[in-house]
Amino acid sequence: MYFTGFADEAAKDLAGQIKATKELGWTNIESRAIDGVNIHDLPQDQFDRAADALDAAGIKINCFGSAIANWGKKITEPFDSSLAETERAIPRMKRLGTKLIRIMSFARLDDREPNDQMEEERFRRLRILVKMFLDNGIQPVHENCMNYGGMGWPFTLKLLENVPGLKLVFDTGNPVFTLDKSKPKPYPQESSWEFYEHVRDHIVYVHIKDGTYDVATKKTTYTWPGEGDGDVKKIVADLIKNGYDGGFSMEPHMQLVFHDSAVTAQAQAMYDNYVEYGRRFMKIVEECKKGLV
Repeated sequence: MYFTGFADEAAKDLAGQIKATKELGWTNIESRAIDGVNIHDLPQDQFDRAADALDAAGIKINCFGSAIANWGKKITEPFDSSLAETERAIPRMKRLGTKLIRIMSFARLDDREPNDQMEEERFRRLRILVKMFLDNGIQPVHENCMNYGGMGWPFTLKLLENVPGLKLVFDTGNPVFTLDKSKPKPYPQESSWEFYEHVRDHIVYVHIKDGTYDVATKKTTYTWPGEGDGDVKKIVADLIKNGYDGGFSMEPHMQLVFHDSAVTAQAQAMYDNYVEYGRRFMKIVEECKKGLV
């Protein structure tokens, strides 16, 4: 078991990301962006400098937090961008020795019913992407987010059934603000525990996020781990009890929401929040190991 996180929520620049990681006593970063640019989109010379800096610092990139097939990519649009991102990511992952890459299952079609989401085209595209990664010794992991698989646990299971080799990164916080479209209308909010319980056997990696959702205002408030409705403590305790030996990746969203440019934060506040978030989560893990949760 190891700790890591989206260190771009600690600092935009790589030096700050490395500093926060070392302050926590960790040796891993889940790399999403450096200076605001996803790691698979960095100009080659900037990537080379980043890779050298990571080597010099003794910090590993355990997972690429890619934008491949994510909520910004529509299944009704050409497949080109995700293919290009995959082709760029593979040699970079090999250079860094990174074995995991977060992908998604394309944006939901919210103007269509849950059973009318162009499933077969999603499955076809993902089979291509997954094979590209597996052929290069890299494990793609699907995140339950604002995508097809995130609409409810039955959609994730159907995705896994139709895309051989795909595994899961489970995000504890995303169900809190997501409608469960596997249930009858009016769709209720998803339950993190219910989602987790049904997909547990396929999870190889975990994102730690927590928060509350106000149905009336449709506003999400992100919280410290274990203080929201993401069932963080219950899920972590169950994982540990069942011998989970993968990574826990911090994604606080308390000072910075990566996909929402309206949410901004001062550099020191970002850094301090990320480090405190990591410390609080490590304490939760220790409590779980001792059977206190």
